[in-house]
Amino acid sequence: MNANGPVRVAFAGAGKSFGAVRALCDVDLSVRAGECLGLIGHNGAGKSTLMQVLAGTLAADCGQLLIEGRDLREGYSVQVARQHGIRCVFQELSLCPNLNVAENTRLMSPALRGFGWRRRAGALIEAMLEQIFPGHGIEADDIVADLSIGKRQMVEIARAFINVDERLDLIILDEPTSSLDARVAEQLLRHVRRFVEGGGSIVLISHILGEMLGTCDRIAVMRDGRIVETRAAQAFTHDSLVEVMGGTAREQQQATQDYASRREHGSPRVQQRPARQADGRTVQAFTGEIVGLSGLAGHGQSQLLTQVLRDCVKHGTGASFVAGDRQTDGVFALWSIGENITIGSLNQLKRGLLLDPDAEQAMADDWMKRMSIRTPDMRNPILSLSGGNQQKALFARALASDSQIILMDDPMRGVDVGTKREVYSILMEEAARGRTFIWYTTELEELTYCDHVYVFRDGQTVLDMPRSELSEERILRSSFAEETP
Repeated sequence: MNANGPVRVAFAGAGKSFGAVRALCDVDLSVRAGECLGLIGHNGAGKSTLMQVLAGTLAADCGQLLIEGRDLREGYSVQVARQHGIRCVFQELSLCPNLNVAENTRLMSPALRGFGWRRRAGALIEAMLEQIFPGHGIEADDIVADLSIGKRQMVEIARAFINVDERLDLIILDEPTSSLDARVAEQLLRHVRRFVEGGGSIVLISHILGEMLGTCDRIAVMRDGRIVETRAAQAFTHDSLVEVMGGTAREQQQATQDYASRREHGSPRVQQRPARQADGRTVQAFTGEIVGLSGLAGHGQSQLLTQVLRDCVKHGTGASFVAGDRQTDGVFALWSIGENITIGSLNQLKRGLLLDPDAEQAMADDWMKRMSIRTPDMRNPILSLSGGNQQKALFARALASDSQIILMDDPMRGVDVGTKREVYSILMEEAARGRTFIWYTTELEELTYCDHVYVFRDGQTVLDMPRSELSEERILRSSFAEETP
């Protein structure tokens, strides 16, 4: 970090309320030129709200927003932010799905105009994608709706770093690696360091502690709308960071059932051959087991989950699905939080031929407490929640149902570390009661909670191993065809 670099942006006493909810309270925070500032805290702590104020999409109610020493809070907007070189990549992606990659680039770079702008926009975005994500496999004329969520996130990030006749001083990255596999995430974080070493500023929001500790120069911790601690990143450890956030460092829980006995004497509850599997191997999941799907993103893990779900529907077997892409496959945007949770449990909530509203409200309130969903009223719209709290609601929907098979498609996107570990604990408890989980995840820590892990490559499972044999090296080697069974 350039500790003596000029202060580029500073909040002084910033506050923001939504009705009775104080989202920001007396926030003091600065960002210097040539530094990566990490912003971390539990879901609902105020991180995204603070960054929306900086990006100009929300207005603070009080306090100062100082940019290069001038208070610009009054009349501040997205346009003013861009004029001062500030851009934001929000967690909920903003690409237009019906346009191609080059056309989406033009939307954020109005200086690209006149004859041949599509060609120039395409050349710029392809060059930036190659600079940040070598080997990305994205073309300028690809329609965004046809891209995986990981590739959409790559386009959104690369677009923010393109500079056409404008200042580019500070970029806010809100959970930028949430849909990226480990290799692509590492490419991005290396680019972040190059950008700040060249004098740029980054505000990085992430719930992956290793990313924060390894990439940021300073880390600011938020809790209940306030900055509660700011230190140099090297002054934190994994456990001390969790502690300051208001959580506790827990040891990983061990499964309560005997894995070897279950596999030796039981029958698989799920036995599915991946659609592109060239040999006869299948993915198996037994009663009370948590099975992990690993490998590079987009190599058939989500397709396997879809196959299992279809088979369960076809044969009348109860299964619930927890999506990682909540906006496309998860939330019912026009419904309340409670309705989004109880929709998977309607049979349990009937009184005669009709739904029992008291039972529906009781279920919603119960899961609000169990999942620590931050809202004053479960009748509020689902989109009133932060992204992480929306994801908690999707977990609650699946777990509140009577489904014995739970399918999870990289579902921890945007969920803070404290909540993640609470969810892990609930999953272990539910598995001990006999539920079966099949869990695609890009995070190694999450694989350590699985009884068995299958590694995918090119649409096939290429390696399977019990937790006792699990290692990051084996996963990476098999993902890149350096290890075969």
